[in-house]
Amino acid sequence: MMQRLLIRPLALLSLMLGGVLLWLGSSLPSDADDSVPHVARLSVAGAIGPATTDYLARSMAEATDSGARAIVIEMDTPGGLDAATRDIIKHILASPVPVVTYVHPAGSRAASAGTYILYASHVAAMTPSTTLGAATPVQMGGPAMPGGDDEAEERRERAEQRSEDADNGESDRESAPQPGSAMERKVINDAVAFIRGLAERHGRNADWAERAVREAVSLTASEALEQNVVDVVARNMDDLLEQLDGRTVIMDEGERVLEVADLPVRDYAPDWRTELLSIITNPQVASILFLIGIYGLILEGYNPGTMIPGVVGVISLLLALYALQVLPVNYAGVALIVVGALMILGEAFMPSFGILGIGGVIAVVIGSIILVDTDIPGMEVSYELIGAIAATGVLMVLGILWVVGSSVRRPRVASNKAMIGRHSRVRYAGQVIKRGDESLPNGVRVMLDGELWNAWADEPLSEGQNVIVVDQHGLVLKVQAADTSAA
Repeated sequence: MMQRLLIRPLALLSLMLGGVLLWLGSSLPSDADDSVPHVARLSVAGAIGPATTDYLARSMAEATDSGARAIVIEMDTPGGLDAATRDIIKHILASPVPVVTYVHPAGSRAASAGTYILYASHVAAMTPSTTLGAATPVQMGGPAMPGGDDEAEERRERAEQRSEDADNGESDRESAPQPGSAMERKVINDAVAFIRGLAERHGRNADWAERAVREAVSLTASEALEQNVVDVVARNMDDLLEQLDGRTVIMDEGERVLEVADLPVRDYAPDWRTELLSIITNPQVASILFLIGIYGLILEGYNPGTMIPGVVGVISLLLALYALQVLPVNYAGVALIVVGALMILGEAFMPSFGILGIGGVIAVVIGSIILVDTDIPGMEVSYELIGAIAATGVLMVLGILWVVGSSVRRPRVASNKAMIGRHSRVRYAGQVIKRGDESLPNGVRVMLDGELWNAWADEPLSEGQNVIVVDQHGLVLKVQAADTSAA
């Protein structure tokens, strides 16, 4: 009987769940509905990093599977990381669907890394009042390029001479300004070869691309169109699709004619995963997570069983390590932050009257400054955050010094008299309490600081009664009744 009573509700529940699933299946669009010809529109705004690469790679693959005939990447970026840029370019070059990079809206730019992506795209397009260029690789840490103002002036003069030679139809690549050190020459020449290869692939102005790398020159949309740097200047998306229709692009398998005039535009906006990766891989967030992780683990080590600092510390540290492994990190900065945090916490356990604490604050500040080894806009740790970290460290040190000072000024009490004067409540009455071979009258057990103590009294006590400690003999206390107000 009991089994029948259980089976009927379960069967009814299964039918209800089945009906809900069928309704959901019928209400969701099928794969056939999704795989319709369309133009996919993606959006890149801000510095280019690992989150941008993940978003573009997944969105391009999804758009291809959904029947996109062209992919338009609307871009507004000040630049980004070299590794992320090259990964994006690899996805663009390997795409089976033509990719159009469109610098949009008005006022946007495709600077530095954006210029490389623009040159790699099958079609390069811009909106009026936008710019591109300044593609010189940003120096990663270390001293500034040698030469100072004299070298800068020499570069300007050679750039002017090169511009005059270009106007006269001459090409003198040998006269391009070269950085001083071997490492700088390697970086510049590698970037030049990379962008010239992209320009030659799509028949664009390779000489100007080289100038953008060596001399950090920039162009407006109209100038870029005149110099064959971009293919199209369009006011908006409708104008862009109208100009793209019937255009021939070069793909890996050969030439392809774009037919996009009457296709609908479908947006592939960044999802929650992209937003989360953008937050985590932000150098400022990564540095904060790193500090939280270190402090959390250290506090858990000094207070085992607390759990909350350990859990928060492990999660924060793992997220920070993920972010740092995809960012250009200076490991000396990481070491300074770790040592500084240990010194600040060490002040609480080995009081040095501020020497360890102040040294730790200095180490954390210097480590935060050099942690992310790049000057790329949007990829550096701001001085405001560094100031906040320093202020927090100073407050921690001052708090530790105040606590230590208060403990020093506190009157000293012998260990065998430390419990005298403490208030408690009887937990267990009628206990047999012995002190050596002597049995004490009116034995009870009281709770102090989470510990049960053996105690006795001159008069009988009952459970729950408030008591005060009047004497202490080793681990045995003498108590007497106390009124509720006193307790």
